[in-house]
Amino acid sequence: MPYSYQSLCAYLTSAGIHPSDAKDEAFMLLSHFCGASRVDVLCDRQKIYTSPALDRAVEIRATRYPLQYILGTWQFFGLDFDVSPHCLIPRPDTELLVETAIRELPPHATFVDLCTGSGCIAISVLAHRPDTHAVALELFPDTLALATKNAQKLGVADRFTPVCADLLQGGREALTPHAPFHAILSNPPYIPKAVVESLAPELFFEPRAALDGGDDGLTFYTAILKDYQDILLPHGSFYLEIGYDQAEDLTRLAKFYLPDASCTCHQDLGGQDRLICLHT
Repeated sequence: MPYSYQSLCAYLTSAGIHPSDAKDEAFMLLSHFCGASRVDVLCDRQKIYTSPALDRAVEIRATRYPLQYILGTWQFFGLDFDVSPHCLIPRPDTELLVETAIRELPPHATFVDLCTGSGCIAISVLAHRPDTHAVALELFPDTLALATKNAQKLGVADRFTPVCADLLQGGREALTPHAPFHAILSNPPYIPKAVVESLAPELFFEPRAALDGGDDGLTFYTAILKDYQDILLPHGSFYLEIGYDQAEDLTRLAKFYLPDASCTCHQDLGGQDRLICLHT
């Protein structure tokens, strides 16, 4: 059916999307499928837009299928990344990790991005630090292919080395030929298994393997701190995104596996604990 901006906002809201999100999403849909500018939309909110592609996209979004997958691209750290159901959708919270790594990595650093997904972390760092090189580890071939495509699209493929391996089993060995590294970066799965089932409907369309952090949410952190520290150079660093309530657990793990490392927790823009930095 034809939509105006106002009727599209109302329809998305009726599908269970928060009204403030519905306003932003309506504009993005009209822009993507109808070429409408923000000025066009805001000057005439009753203007009717007719597009079969828009109609299909709106009906799919009403099922709570993520907008990012419908659009096929999503912005992260000022860059446009291709996204698909093969990867976790990049989120603003993760930009804190990228900002910190860009600021703190030593000159000409080589780092590894564990569970790279879309590649948004590694590629964003590479784009803003042209003196660095990254190795990106990912379990799933289709996901790694997407990350590699993003590296090519964003002009950093010559400094981006993809490695397909399981972080929990064999990943360290797969990285050994590329080691040692100045830093390990990761936004691993960290949601406790029981909590995954209670998440927002959109998250059920994202790859579960990118969300499920095991029974306590700490499975991947334990493996990283236990098994990957010996691929770091002396005085190397870990930059690990965490859940808002995991700082205490990560501090405990760090003291156990890296008793001599300094441990700092950084908060995101919402004031939530979001990043653990360990300097050995």
